[in-house]
Amino acid sequence: MNRSTDFIPFALPSLDRREEEAVLRVLRSGWLTTGQETLAFEEEFARAAGVPFAAGVNSATAGLHLVLEALAIPPDSLVITTPYTFVATAEVIRYRRAHPLFVDINDDFNMDTEKVLRILKDPALARRVSAILPVHLGGRACDPEALSRAGEAAGIPLVEDAAHGFPAAQGGRLLGTFGAAGVYSFYATKTMTTGEGGMVVSRDEELMKKIRLLRLHGIDRDVWTRSRGGVSWEYDVAEVGFKYNLTDIAAALGRVQLNKAQDFLAERRRIARFYRDNLGDVEGLILPRDCPEHSWHLFIIRLNRPGLDRDGFIEKMAEAGIGCSVHYKPLHLFSYYRRTYGLKPQDLPRAAEFFHQAVSLPIYPGLGEEALHRITAEVRRLVQG
Repeated sequence: MNRSTDFIPFALPSLDRREEEAVLRVLRSGWLTTGQETLAFEEEFARAAGVPFAAGVNSATAGLHLVLEALAIPPDSLVITTPYTFVATAEVIRYRRAHPLFVDINDDFNMDTEKVLRILKDPALARRVSAILPVHLGGRACDPEALSRAGEAAGIPLVEDAAHGFPAAQGGRLLGTFGAAGVYSFYATKTMTTGEGGMVVSRDEELMKKIRLLRLHGIDRDVWTRSRGGVSWEYDVAEVGFKYNLTDIAAALGRVQLNKAQDFLAERRRIARFYRDNLGDVEGLILPRDCPEHSWHLFIIRLNRPGLDRDGFIEKMAEAGIGCSVHYKPLHLFSYYRRTYGLKPQDLPRAAEFFHQAVSLPIYPGLGEEALHRITAEVRRLVQG
């Protein structure tokens, strides 16, 4: 494999001296864990999201788990979700000893809303459902308004996995703000990053109080609050909690990245437009539909030409100095979910079919015209044979 010095990686975080200076400021402060930097980040993120409450956590996985814990999702209940996602979306359901009820996907790789509505119209099935947990796959809205209305009518909370969604909006509302709670990821490859980290948002004050309590061992006063005066060592453990807090080092990164988020979005939209303009006429290639309400965390193409091997395509792209990836292997194809629920590939046929065709192309700020011409030329050459 010839990986030259001008290899184009699949993903690359966008950082400069502003992030460096923010982290150095925290290091020099002597306070590294959850403190005033995290509080400021939460306030700024809540304002950007248009919601009253936000809580920083050490990953989106942790955030999703906390939401399901705070909602007291019952064991053996069902949580409607998609098989076409990273494993974290379903594993947090299993943390509660509940069960994912997988719904197949639509043309946009998102959970099919019509199939969800049919489930909710079945009284015997709907009464077992304790939550709806959709994913805005790749940053494309998964019809949160319809899912929110349907969930509210059935008395079932909507929890948005918006790990890919920031800062896209639908109808003026940020993805992740339509349900009981939404959760964002700040992993290194996401649309903004803290290295590792995430954020939970909600309009429900009591729910957020519970989430804040649970994210740090169920302790009623965090270290920052205790250090501000009074009897600093005294605290109560009100619940059995977790170690899910965000550090001030990560929050300092996040505050800088948050200020750049709209510029990052414009860059991602530029790249998506370039791909669509330069690959739209290639036979055997299915591109994501254009959408003004999209974060473009991922640009997923589908290889739809007989005899074109997806894995071979990715290997040849790498040999040409271009990194690609696959998002995602559907959960019902993994051994745990096959074994636990007796699932077969044909049980969720669209997810299985799309997976074998899917390739994610590089899309991140700083990806210049020369690199984009190289990527599109190589895609065209390989698909057209």
